[in-house]
Amino acid sequence: MPTFRFILPLLFLFIFVQCKQETKAQSEITTTNTVKYAKGFSIENYSNYSIVTVKNPWPKASKSYQYILKNKNGIIPDSLKNNIVINIPVQSIVVTSTTHIPSLEMLNEEKTLVGFPNLAYVSSEKVRALIDAKKIKELGNNQSLNTEVLIDLQPNVIIGYGLDNNNPTLDNLEKSGLKVLLNGDWNEQTPLGKAEWIKFFGALYDKQEQANEIFSKIENEYLKTIEIAKKAIAKPTILAGDIFEGKWYLPSGTSWGSLILKEANSNYLWKETTGTGSLSLSFETVFEKAKEADFWITSGQFSKFKEMTDANPHYEQFKAFQNKNVYSFAGRKGKTGGVLYYELAPNRPDIVLKDLVKILHPELLAGYKPFFFEKLK
Repeated sequence: MPTFRFILPLLFLFIFVQCKQETKAQSEITTTNTVKYAKGFSIENYSNYSIVTVKNPWPKASKSYQYILKNKNGIIPDSLKNNIVINIPVQSIVVTSTTHIPSLEMLNEEKTLVGFPNLAYVSSEKVRALIDAKKIKELGNNQSLNTEVLIDLQPNVIIGYGLDNNNPTLDNLEKSGLKVLLNGDWNEQTPLGKAEWIKFFGALYDKQEQANEIFSKIENEYLKTIEIAKKAIAKPTILAGDIFEGKWYLPSGTSWGSLILKEANSNYLWKETTGTGSLSLSFETVFEKAKEADFWITSGQFSKFKEMTDANPHYEQFKAFQNKNVYSFAGRKGKTGGVLYYELAPNRPDIVLKDLVKILHPELLAGYKPFFFEKLK
């Protein structure tokens, strides 16, 4: 009985101290969330760890995902230990979209990439050199990632994405003991919102300050170009996209593609529509509305006028085609044929906007040469 009376107070003291430590660990926020434009994630920094919350990994997602990024020797509260815990900075990574690659490059962390699905799609010269040196493994495709290769690689983290709540491949990888983080950059609706996902990768590499600086430069250039575009006198009408498998696909009025055309001070003819992705229309519908459009920004299928008429001779009925005011991003490709625009443009909206302003209002950016876009030959 005396022994019990001695142990019981010690037990209460131990529990009290543990609770106090956990409360303190949770309350010591060192920096607040620096995410300004992106709607799909947030970052909370504590003294020994960060909480990254991915809130919108796909359209109309019903739940959010919390990931704990722990510094070396860091202690996290017991209440967070049921979440995926990643030790940072990560030393090896697998990403599953080409849009993730520019963030690794900008942070000088491309050498940590150990696997990727469909390597032929990668355009980056630095990453292609690593692929040629056999430093990055082929993982098949996103719908059926090569589990055996991934288990053998044992990356610190796999960055996946989902189109909906059904992700059996990623679920199986987690069951195999691998750590999967969802990335929802593709679901952002604003150009700066997409670009801001570099901060997601900055947190993984314990380079948040560097990621913030990189994004600030992109943001400043983008906003500065918007102000330049406002000086334009004319506001040309714009047709976008082209036919794929019988349907004409073009940006919806509330998509990032439509917004960037608006901020280039143009009149995109479908700006009043709504939707998060592309519109799917008939040729007749598009022709009726856009036959007199001043400029035509294609989807990147074509780099020559003859390629267009070979695909559909009716393209030449458009005024923009007749006046040779058709522009494409198809010309800039990686060594194995991947289109650089799809990889880099979401991360560098400042360059895309400058390109469009130069095309639509050439008098405003003297000396600037478009990086992605060029007039069809």
